[in-house]
Amino acid sequence: MRDYYTLKINAPGGILSPGTFRHVLALAQEAGVRDVRFGSRQQVLMTVHYEQLPALEKSLKTTSITYEINTDQQPNIISSYCGEDVFRSGDWLRESEYHTILDQLAFQPRLKINLSDAGQSFTPFFTGHLNFIASPEPHFWYVYLRKPKTNAIFRWPELLYTNEIGRFAQQMEERLTAEADAWFLYETMDTSFITRPATQEVELPEFSLPYYEGFNRYGSRSWLGLYSREDWFSIAFLREVCELCLRTRIGEICTTPWKSLIIKGIEEKDRLNWSYLLGKYAINVRHAAHELAWQTEDHTTEGTTLKNYIRRHFEKLDIRTFGLCFGIQTRPKSEVFGSVLIRKRPWLQWGLFSLGTVYDLYVTEQYNPNSRQLIRVEKGLFKMHVPHQVERICRQYTSKRHQPSPIALTLAEDRPAVPDPTVYECPHCLTHYDERYGDARQDIVAGTLFQALPAHYVCPTCEAPKTELQAITKIVSA
Repeated sequence: MRDYYTLKINAPGGILSPGTFRHVLALAQEAGVRDVRFGSRQQVLMTVHYEQLPALEKSLKTTSITYEINTDQQPNIISSYCGEDVFRSGDWLRESEYHTILDQLAFQPRLKINLSDAGQSFTPFFTGHLNFIASPEPHFWYVYLRKPKTNAIFRWPELLYTNEIGRFAQQMEERLTAEADAWFLYETMDTSFITRPATQEVELPEFSLPYYEGFNRYGSRSWLGLYSREDWFSIAFLREVCELCLRTRIGEICTTPWKSLIIKGIEEKDRLNWSYLLGKYAINVRHAAHELAWQTEDHTTEGTTLKNYIRRHFEKLDIRTFGLCFGIQTRPKSEVFGSVLIRKRPWLQWGLFSLGTVYDLYVTEQYNPNSRQLIRVEKGLFKMHVPHQVERICRQYTSKRHQPSPIALTLAEDRPAVPDPTVYECPHCLTHYDERYGDARQDIVAGTLFQALPAHYVCPTCEAPKTELQAITKIVSA
């Protein structure tokens, strides 16, 4: 018999009602649960002993609260609502637009859905199956599809109107599968949606993780960010957080993809009460910035343990990590967000039998965590070597980031054209295979010649066979 179970409660858009959350916490505490975690999709997670589970389930069934046990058939909806106003306000996107969309998605979708302001970098853009990104045109959204169990992303050719997102998502529920052809979906989709042509790709900002902890001013009020080094908070503390929110007329608690909380709208007269509450439970709110830049998996402490192991090394040497974030993947199928990815694998494997543990290090293209292109930079590291190699990546990134750009000189005489290395282009979706970078998602290492690719290699975007890719040469001025 399993000793512990994971109980999940969704917080759509990362928004919790203090009253409802307080009730959930009270039921959990009565059943013997002592702490709560928040997941990378902004959901609420509890680890419940099998002896406590029947009592907790019985209590939850008397409410309207939907929950899942040891499964994620209805993934939580991620949104950048948690950072709205406190980090950045979009040109037209406001809190009311988020609520309008979340009301449309009350049918509890089975696809992962992300709602993002295009100008922020606090929440991920492309970790969902349906990724909606606010466009420059008011009330219209870019739509990027990612088929389940794949990394291929397809931009919908049209911008979608805010009030159509729920209906669009419902139609995609049955149609967006791993085998679905994206263009076929577009051509056969209901044409009654209010849309506009999407004439260009979304312009995403350079990644920069804001400092999301502690008391911070915005306008005439303050917001409070709460982070836990071990990724959990005691139920006793969270219950008092909810009660203080209710007493001071704060109507929402926001969860973030960084497994933290943000409480907005704190009046100046109430700050002392919040400071007292933090002191009562010895909550530290000024961790180092490099400690806040980590993503770990939801249902294991192994990633958190490795994070803290590397963190201690960073603290000792005072490593600068500005502009980077780090993800730790200990399971092959998990989704982790990061510009530097630490991926665990067996040292040796024979069928189902494995021996030892090593780690591979990857960086994303241009160190942007929203890129789906991974480049392997280290292979087969033992745990003791991982902190030093991650430190090396940080130092390389920092030195390149601050190198002065060379001054471009315009010469009167013509200079010969210099061909770029040959790349191989898919004639269907125009995706390139570049031998310099390989294809990490299909385990093709950098430097692999096109002729050396396995026969089963396919285009990572539309899955066209290798034989259809065509060699092209781009010419640039020397």
